[in-house]
Amino acid sequence: MKITFRMKVFACMVLLMLIVSITFSLTTQLYAGELVDQFRKERIDANYLKAMPEDQIEIFISYFIDNMKLGTLLNVTHGVRLLFFITIGLLFSFWISGVLTLPLKKLIAAIERVAQGDLNAKVPVDTKDEYGKVAQTFNDMTFRLSEAEEARSRLVADVAHELRTPLSLMQLKLENYQQAGQQISPEMLLRIHDEVIRMSLLVDDLHVLSLAEAGRLSLHRKPLDLTVHLERIVDDVKFEAEENGIALSLYTISRPISVMVDPRRITQVFFNLLTNAIRYTPSGGEIMVKIEERVVDRNAYFVRVSVIDTGIGVSEEALPRLFDRFYRVDEARSRHTGGTGLGLSIAHHFVKAHGGFIRVESEPEKGTTFSVYLPYGQ
Repeated sequence: MKITFRMKVFACMVLLMLIVSITFSLTTQLYAGELVDQFRKERIDANYLKAMPEDQIEIFISYFIDNMKLGTLLNVTHGVRLLFFITIGLLFSFWISGVLTLPLKKLIAAIERVAQGDLNAKVPVDTKDEYGKVAQTFNDMTFRLSEAEEARSRLVADVAHELRTPLSLMQLKLENYQQAGQQISPEMLLRIHDEVIRMSLLVDDLHVLSLAEAGRLSLHRKPLDLTVHLERIVDDVKFEAEENGIALSLYTISRPISVMVDPRRITQVFFNLLTNAIRYTPSGGEIMVKIEERVVDRNAYFVRVSVIDTGIGVSEEALPRLFDRFYRVDEARSRHTGGTGLGLSIAHHFVKAHGGFIRVESEPEKGTTFSVYLPYGQ
């Protein structure tokens, strides 16, 4: 049974009442015994013994009641004893209150650290009661805040880094044209226009990626026959593959496979994966797209689409970073021939927004397999 904070407070109160009851019982018994001894010494004499039994009982009761009054109880001897037990009770109450409020003090200290800008503040989760839930929720909140701050910092750095190169090229070309004092030809303007288009696409990709990372990407879901949709995408990129001497094929079952997705976002996912496969597969290689229905994973059913190539592959050390922003397997590859480095990151977050995930398997010089898992039957 799960112990809640309310149960702990109840248990402490029961314990406190038990201690008070036992203390009162012991004190009463001790004092009653003393009264009996005192009565025997003070009142039992010849006259008491000559009295009738009924009168003896009345004398004893009267004596006992008189000495049990509050004023008598608070005499020096009994007052010291009572004060001792009260002190014990207060100390116990103070200790219990400290135990019950200690987690709250830790939480307050962590909140103050966050308020001062320390997003790495954590609260130890020592229990599984309400305090433990609050501490765990607080830790999850600070973790997400830290991730958001890190993403914001990366975005600013990425934008500054990636836009610097095309802006510098444009500035240099314009300064050269101005200094030369010659008329600018359409070919020269076309080069500058290409850089503008490249920057515009980069900014658009960064904007969409930031929305996806923040969980604010809007999806317009509708039923989609994934088999037919992939056939169209493969036909669209087949010409580029054939130009590079790469064989591109689609393996699927004949019947329709329906999924509830945003067609535009999911098209970009597979387009990014296929163009990435073409980019890293040498001439004479092969790329295969394979669709599988009702694949069981994580106790749920998925449609799995695998993009399998025979390209250069990826080392084991590089695999965990494949979905990072601007990461390129070949660092020497330029931005003009190797893309912006956002394609895989966008694909990863788009699939995640649909409730799915991507797995990758690769071996250097033997090829890479990207497997996209989309929820089945939604």
